[in-house]
Amino acid sequence: MAGQVALVTGASKGIGAATAEALAAAGAHVILTARDTKALEAVEERIFAGGGAATIAPVDLAEPDGIARLATAIRSRWDALDVLVICAAQLPALTSVTDIEQRAFNQAITVNLLATQSLIAHFDPLLRKSADPRVIGLSSSVAAAPRAYWGAYASTKAAFEVLLDCYAQEVRNVSKIRVGIVNPGATRTAMRARAYPGEDPASVKPPEVVANRIVALLGEQFPSPHRETVNPAR
Repeated sequence: MAGQVALVTGASKGIGAATAEALAAAGAHVILTARDTKALEAVEERIFAGGGAATIAPVDLAEPDGIARLATAIRSRWDALDVLVICAAQLPALTSVTDIEQRAFNQAITVNLLATQSLIAHFDPLLRKSADPRVIGLSSSVAAAPRAYWGAYASTKAAFEVLLDCYAQEVRNVSKIRVGIVNPGATRTAMRARAYPGEDPASVKPPEVVANRIVALLGEQFPSPHRETVNPAR
């Protein structure tokens, strides 16, 4: 991926951070974005220590003009964007549909769905300038197989998948953009620890397994839209 520019949202921890580091190790210049500046700086330092290149761009995707400001900053420095990896996500409290807390649900809708549309809208012009543009969205198994008490999160990720699928169909015959939807499966992240507080973290795969699969997928000529689940064997 030498010479390519990749933007990773949710890059301060978990799968996002691991993906950013894997992309940098593969030769890409990675733009790291998330809310936590200190955590982004730590990821950036690890990338530098490994001989990679990265730029941090702290942004709250829920801010009304956050993504627009991010796009303006990136356009001022780079002529094209080769890879967009959407890892950022908000997990509301697991509760029955009747007990969903509206404020938390609205936040999840904003981060998981509205921000995704905004990212696509603002970065589509830069993606079209790439010779091999790819968009990867991280989803969840509950998007396709809803479970009790997961209604708030599952509904936002189901809509997330539909949005990316529609975008893929809209651009596949008029551009080189390819879209992949990746379900990471059970992975050792802070989000999973909140959802499964009694689970032994060592019983599920580390984020690096998912990150390595994403980087490998980016090197493949996958059909668009593409869907897959990362299993522990990978």
